[in-house]
Amino acid sequence: MLVRGYIQTGQVSCHDTTGREIPCRGTGQDGAFRRGVEWPEPRFEEKEGKVLDHLTGLVWTQNANLTEFPVTWQESLDTISSLNHEEAFGCLDWRLPNRRELRSLISHQARRPALPEGHPFMNVFPGWYWTSTTAAINTAYAWYIHLDGARMFYGGKEQFFLLWPVRGEGYGILPATGQRRCYDAKGDLIPCAGSGQDGEFRFGFVWPEPRFEAGGGVVIDRLTSLCWLRNADLTGGHTTWREALEAIGELNRKSTGTEWRLPNINELETLVDCGTHSPALPEGHPFENVQEAYWSSTTSMFEPDWAWALYLLKGAVGVGRKRGTHFAVWAVSDMQSRCKHSRI
Repeated sequence: MLVRGYIQTGQVSCHDTTGREIPCRGTGQDGAFRRGVEWPEPRFEEKEGKVLDHLTGLVWTQNANLTEFPVTWQESLDTISSLNHEEAFGCLDWRLPNRRELRSLISHQARRPALPEGHPFMNVFPGWYWTSTTAAINTAYAWYIHLDGARMFYGGKEQFFLLWPVRGEGYGILPATGQRRCYDAKGDLIPCAGSGQDGEFRFGFVWPEPRFEAGGGVVIDRLTSLCWLRNADLTGGHTTWREALEAIGELNRKSTGTEWRLPNINELETLVDCGTHSPALPEGHPFENVQEAYWSSTTSMFEPDWAWALYLLKGAVGVGRKRGTHFAVWAVSDMQSRCKHSRI
């Protein structure tokens, strides 16, 4: 099966609502399905202070803390410009990664840091790292990722966080974020040329047009080939994590021809359009009853009695306690050919 548009989360274990590890078979969890592009072995190759990620084709500095101290968002972009002027590590095309590029390094099986086991990086700080992607919900803010536990949120561009340079356009596995504009630290629109921002480079493969193909009660995302229920609120209200998994099981008992599941956190994140918000879905999407936030099938290894969730109004990635009635449920399938003819 051809998979494009998202990579595996790295999660291989399954956990109940108390955080206890359990056998994966029949759980409906991320660790049981492990959907997405598989990680190569070995994944990383280090040479002369640079690290090639064989999964994405991106090249990172081996030192994950070149500045040794936090900087503002604009200072991080200026630092990258200085690295290119100096031809650091023999290269002059370094840039600040967009949010999907930086998230691609995350392993959801790890914590402190949330990076793949045996990675070759040095000086990884257990804190927030800037991305080049502005937060559409407030353009004076930018997205950052926490490498201690893998959360992704946004903060004021005048705050101080770390940076991790990247170069290359990759292998075409990661899709573009959808951001097409550029903004200064105050949130004002500026020309993209020379800004070093996500909106200037727009790296990642281009979204198909039209992106979605709706038919009956299902929607095919032509970007990832995933099939989503058109009704984005399967249970008609918030549930616990266990109830979310049980609702998917009940859906499978009632429908024919398609194997539905609770999406992993990387699958959910592919729906986000970083150029918009409330909801952070591509303009003209065909989904109905879109809710504020959704459960994923991915356990948080930072605290295994919590699970990952997508905050869709903002486009953020966070967590919720599994036993809490926190989030909505959205079903997905990767059986596209059968999905079109599914009876729900």
